[in-house]
Amino acid sequence: MTERVDLYSSGGMASGLLTPAGRLADRLEHTPSIELDAAAWAPLFGPAAHASGRIAIAVDDVLIASDPNDDEPPIYAMWHPVLLELGPYQVRGELPTLPGFDPGRALTRPSGTFLRLRDVRVEIRDRPDLMAEHPAALVSRYGVERVRAGLDLGYFFPGATIEDAADIQPVGHISV
Repeated sequence: MTERVDLYSSGGMASGLLTPAGRLADRLEHTPSIELDAAAWAPLFGPAAHASGRIAIAVDDVLIASDPNDDEPPIYAMWHPVLLELGPYQVRGELPTLPGFDPGRALTRPSGTFLRLRDVRVEIRDRPDLMAEHPAALVSRYGVERVRAGLDLGYFFPGATIEDAADIQPVGHISV
């Protein structure tokens, strides 16, 4: 079975079929590149989108990946609206934490490179009219430059500027 995936990098977006099927989150954490079949490449600058057949994107270049395997959302999660800036993109979505999560006292820290968000809207910062929505996406926490959220997420996004913004509104439930 194949699954459609969108991979966003600083140069553009690749869209295609992830084959063989499997958990994208595992591949992003444990393989050097993601291969897509029947792929199309849409550069941010330059010529228009074009079909490319098979494409391989280095995991280090992936900033955002739509996640077709959103079948295992965290149980009992509290969802917090966040607004992230990374590369040329602005991402709005909801980040899960466990009930009662206190960022300053938490013993557990995110251990992977990518964090899951739900109800995600991806915009190009200079072109907010160009937008995509995904029910779930994985975001490279090391690529995030600025975070606006109602709680302190410094451990989640090391190196990012953290802004307190309790007024962030969630996108709303997005279905496929």
